[in-house]
Amino acid sequence: MTQINPDAKPAAPTTAPSPPEPFVERAFVRLSEGQMHLRILPAASPDTTDLPLVICHASPASSWFSQGLMRAIRAAGHTGAIIAPDTLGNGDSCAPAGDHPDIAYFADSVARMLDGLGFDRVHIYGTHTGARIACEFAALFPARTGKVILDGITEYPDDLRQQVIANYAPVVEPDQYGRHLIWAFNFCRDQALFFPHFMQVPDRRLAVPMPPPQVLHRITLDVLKAMDTYSKPYIAAFEYAAFDRMAHVAAPTLLLKPENELALLNASVARALEILADGQEATVPAGDAAKAAVITAFLTGAAA
Repeated sequence: MTQINPDAKPAAPTTAPSPPEPFVERAFVRLSEGQMHLRILPAASPDTTDLPLVICHASPASSWFSQGLMRAIRAAGHTGAIIAPDTLGNGDSCAPAGDHPDIAYFADSVARMLDGLGFDRVHIYGTHTGARIACEFAALFPARTGKVILDGITEYPDDLRQQVIANYAPVVEPDQYGRHLIWAFNFCRDQALFFPHFMQVPDRRLAVPMPPPQVLHRITLDVLKAMDTYSKPYIAAFEYAAFDRMAHVAAPTLLLKPENELALLNASVARALEILADGQEATVPAGDAAKAAVITAFLTGAAA
């Protein structure tokens, strides 16, 4: 029989416990339209010299999907505040003003959010719709822009653009049979199968993995939460003349080429580099940690 010594001390762990993940706080900033919701990692120390970094998410999601990248960027060494707003009309933010807001409007809402937070100058990152907002923020507010990271930005050919504007983000009304609930899930799922999602033919099939059910569930919740307004940032993004506006961006700009990105978007990087005054590119493996390492190296001046 094994003897138990009540005075024995427990053995020391062979490896040190992992440090807790940074806590992402939630907050609201009051704008003229209502309240903008955001997630924020406060500065790691009060005397940091790192500028705050704004992260603008893709449609039709919210800043919920930015949290992994926020934590990864902090782990990679960025000590300034990291702020991820829900675009007006998405997530828990209020609806945008007007029936047809453009990307300049959404970029201005980011500037007004920063006024409310007391931040004068920031770095800014954006992906897909968020990349358009980041690009326009840099074009409109050069004095407030440190460095810019654009992740998935292009201009679509006119014929495709018109089809996308007309069909990509329909206004769907709830009905007594709950068909809007089924539509929302399939809308999110189909975006992993085809681009555009409504052109379900072989040459539009995507070679990307299907997101896990938990992710599809979460993005479906974001669409349902903003059913009345989710389409407005989408339409603004598809209408945005990205290449025209890049000519007005003076800040150092990094264009990301994720290995799991749409080929159409990565192919646009070459054109963007011809336009930008101070641009560079970086191919990025899949995953938040790899992307965060490239972003942080760019922000600190190291080679991307």
